[in-house]
Amino acid sequence: MADNFDIRQEQTMSGERDFENALRPLRFDDFSGQQKVVENLEVFVEAAKYRGEPLDHTLLHGPPGLGKTTLSNIIANELGVGFKLTSGPVLDKPGDLAGILTSLEPRDVLFIDEIHRFSKSQQDALLGAVEDGTVVLIGATTENPSFEVITPLLSRCQVFVLKS
Repeated sequence: MADNFDIRQEQTMSGERDFENALRPLRFDDFSGQQKVVENLEVFVEAAKYRGEPLDHTLLHGPPGLGKTTLSNIIANELGVGFKLTSGPVLDKPGDLAGILTSLEPRDVLFIDEIHRFSKSQQDALLGAVEDGTVVLIGATTENPSFEVITPLLSRCQVFVLKS
């Protein structure tokens, strides 16, 4: 997965843009399904904007194909911040995480897909950035986060469960 992908910067023709928005919407209003989760996320995002604070860290849990990546991108778009995407298996060297963290602007969203595949030592390393507010973390997992995400990291995240 490319860690610099930002759907908002992709150039498309007018007809293609409508098709792309139907496939990967950029706003909560355009997202189909997961109504209760979307409503909760909307409140979550609006509250952060109203307070003028970064979004609390978030963990999206559920089966594949329900929109965890799309919702993460929507959150960043609705907040008006940058979006960095990576996945647990891609970050296998200690320096990989440091490289991504240093490339983030304040309040940018770091989305880690398959966060359950992030080693415990990598999760420990990420914990420092989460605690000091260096990053707004959104993690996605298909596995039970109680078993796969370290307790200190999990305790700092709001967990949203997507259902098929």
